[in-house]
Amino acid sequence: MRHRNKNKSLSRTSSHRKAMLANMGCSLIMHKRIKTTVAKAKELKRYLEPIITKSKTDSTHSRRVVFSKLKNKDAVKELFSTVAEKILNRPGGYTRIIKLGKRLGDSAEICFIELVDFNDVYETNKEETKKTRRSRRSKSSTNKDKNPSLLDQKQSPTEEEVPTEEEAPAEEEAPVEEEVPTEEEAPAEEEENKEEAEEK
Repeated sequence: MRHRNKNKSLSRTSSHRKAMLANMGCSLIMHKRIKTTVAKAKELKRYLEPIITKSKTDSTHSRRVVFSKLKNKDAVKELFSTVAEKILNRPGGYTRIIKLGKRLGDSAEICFIELVDFNDVYETNKEETKKTRRSRRSKSSTNKDKNPSLLDQKQSPTEEEVPTEEEAPAEEEAPVEEEVPTEEEAPAEEEENKEEAEEK
């Protein structure tokens, strides 16, 4: 009878189940992501998250407690050195389950289980959303855009274009060229004027 026993047996004996979860936990700590069934991943999440929380306090006692669960020196060293630094400010929820569909052989649901802080794809997306975030515009700025006359009134005299001393004489010196008729055009115009006078 399994009275008040909330753990999933996963069709294994107690010793087999503990050894399997310890082995999967070490693999997840070392590789940061593993592929398994959804049922095993959910149990691994319940098993591993308290152990990761324990690694936040780096003391001899907490290392011994974690080692009694994982039984792997390399995994304990990786957990207290690399993983603990990344998850220090996170208050729980260190792992993520990503479902991948069903397995061909037995139609078991397959998933990735990974450590949240070691996935670069999600972190880059967060940074992009921060960059593209807009702040609300004040009413005064929107009124300025609608009424450009307000901008003209508030312009300071320094912003207006005033010609400098160097530019002003240059403009005065340049004479305006008047159109002078050439020798060929002059007699033609005189003939036209004579013809108009005769007709009148």
